Amino acid sequence: MNTIYFDSPTDDLTRRQMLYAGDILVYSPRASALSLCELARQMTADAFAPHDPRTAQHHFPVEAFATILGKLKPAFIHHPDAKAIIQRVLIEAGCDPSVTYFDVPRLRTSTSHDYLTTGIAYAFHPHRDTWYSAPQNQINWWIPVYDITADNCLAFHPKYWQTPLKNSSHTYNYDEWNRTSRFNAQQHIKTDTRVQPKPEEPVELEPQLRVVAPAGSLILFSGAQLHSSVPNTSGVTRYSIDFRTVNLDDIKAMRGAPNVDSTCSGTTMRDYLQAGDLSHVPEEWVKRYDVVKGR
Repeated sequence: MNTIYFDSPTDDLTRRQMLYAGDILVYSPRASALSLCELARQMTADAFAPHDPRTAQHHFPVEAFATILGKLKPAFIHHPDAKAIIQRVLIEAGCDPSVTYFDVPRLRTSTSHDYLTTGIAYAFHPHRDTWYSAPQNQINWWIPVYDITADNCLAFHPKYWQTPLKNSSHTYNYDEWNRTSRFNAQQHIKTDTRVQPKPEEPVELEPQLRVVAPAGSLILFSGAQLHSSVPNTSGVTRYSIDFRTVNLDDIKAMRGAPNVDSTCSGTTMRDYLQAGDLSHVPEEWVKRYDVVKGR
């Protein structure tokens, strides 16, 4: 349906069903998400001091900027407070921690005017996360660290919710990506030669939906939703946080968004941690997803 809902009072089961149907849900800033933003703000401020992180790109050679991000982003992922705050975000959002699993939060950047668009600051072309071995029941949680504008946000491409798009996801294997490409993003400054699924036919970018929300807002959408990074012309670097969730009941029932064009292999399912005790998804269920899609 591709309807946008703001501060919907629905429970988590209904919310997941809406997301699997192509809807997008947006929630006003709440205490837990703002805490995660504050952690990111403090870390980015320290990393780029004495410059404002949003305008630091105007003060550093691109290689130096990439080096700083190469240290900052893993530090955010592994910060001892990050997972604990995500657990709070999920509970505050009404998720059952015993069946909700999440992956680590990632700090994303989108620099202005093509300053750095590869490697550690990759500017994502139109894509579905499901092209990257995500399960069809993955839900994406996206949080702006600072206020965003229509010139530096995400774009959603609703035409393709039910319309297949020819793409190269058949070349992508998640295990191979982890082995060869995941840890060398900082090396790709001028060009990015890593194998990543991309459209293999022209994408009609219009109509598109751009959600502009204040810092600390939660933007939820299906991993099967075609989306892209808006070309940043705002003059400042956009910082955002995203993480993904799956629900064990949906995993067991093989319930999720329709697969219209993903043919990758492998699965990200082993990355998820239970929101309660941080245990992994039981391997017996992971194996059901560790196959080539479309077969």
